[in-house]
Amino acid sequence: MRGAVFSVALAGLMNAAMAADGVDAIKKRGTLVVGVKADYKPFGFRSPEGAIVGIEPDLAADIAKRLNVKLELVPVVASNRIEFLQQGKIDVLIATMSDTPERRKVVQAIDPPYYSDFVNVLMPKSTQVHDWPDLKGKTLCATSGSWYNKDVARTYGAELSAFDGSEKPLLALKQGNCVGYVYDQTFIQGRLLEADWNGAYAMPLKGVLPTRWIMAVAPGNETMKAFLEGATRDWMKTGLIVDEEKKFGITPTEYARTMHEQAAAAK
Repeated sequence: MRGAVFSVALAGLMNAAMAADGVDAIKKRGTLVVGVKADYKPFGFRSPEGAIVGIEPDLAADIAKRLNVKLELVPVVASNRIEFLQQGKIDVLIATMSDTPERRKVVQAIDPPYYSDFVNVLMPKSTQVHDWPDLKGKTLCATSGSWYNKDVARTYGAELSAFDGSEKPLLALKQGNCVGYVYDQTFIQGRLLEADWNGAYAMPLKGVLPTRWIMAVAPGNETMKAFLEGATRDWMKTGLIVDEEKKFGITPTEYARTMHEQAAAAK
């Protein structure tokens, strides 16, 4: 039994070391392993054929191309994405992760942040909620692990019912278990492009709690950190993220447009 425990612990250490080895190790392996969402349209979702596609998989593919290696995408959710990085299951995390001081203590964030978004609520059009204070005492569905859940509850007096991922809270919303689903604004925009949602649902509130999104690598992975920071600056110069937003049918965010304009002007 002690031998088995030691083997498991050793495997964990080897995985963590693999993730921290950096650019040279990834090139030698020939494969870049990236954690992305598979339930967050348009940033990461399943195609009809079952492949993971979206804005962040496209960014991951660009990184793999720059490294001249193959790409392996690993689906993650908010509640396990940092754990996957810490355990060495992935080399890079690109999974709609908001930038918070607590997260920067346990992962190595890539600067500048590649994206920024607001928090908003998807609700039936029949719901009589016109401003955030109207949510006081009402139940909102939410995703476990979202950093803003406590802020929404504390600031606006809403009661939160949290689920793993995004599909479960969406189902709970359809079943009438909550008045709305509080989540990232761009995710809601993506859902409202679908016929299943745009007929009876809407996003009537103004976005709040703006926050930037970060890519991350394991602490100590300095070579990959430097490589990704260079890639991010290049994305901003070329306008790749703005192009990706347009490709998947969402309005380019002010952050993406501003960062592109500033980077392009600095050429």
